Amino acid sequence: MSGVPTAWFLLLGAILFTIGAVGVLVRRNVLIVLMCVELMLNAVNLTFVALGRELNSLTGQVFVFFVIVVAAVEVAVGLAILVELNRLRQTADVDEVSELKG
Repeated sequence: MSGVPTAWFLLLGAILFTIGAVGVLVRRNVLIVLMCVELMLNAVNLTFVALGRELNSLTGQVFVFFVIVVAAVEVAVGLAILVELNRLRQTADVDEVSELKG
């Protein structure tokens, strides 16, 4: 196979996943946290596709399809919760969400 080595794709995926994980741990805005989770899911997708290419298998692309479906559901539910939280509390702060515990 010619072109970009698989290790570079794996390194890029690891860097993207790390950026997303740091964003989830550091940021307070729910919308930013959801975007960081999406970044982490896309890093995993890149890893699946790179390893699938390395192994000459379509299994990685099948997994990517399922991850994209889960990500779409996560975005729909997360944005619905965010809109409701913003309507009730007029904020998108993660600390406000923790106050909603029973």
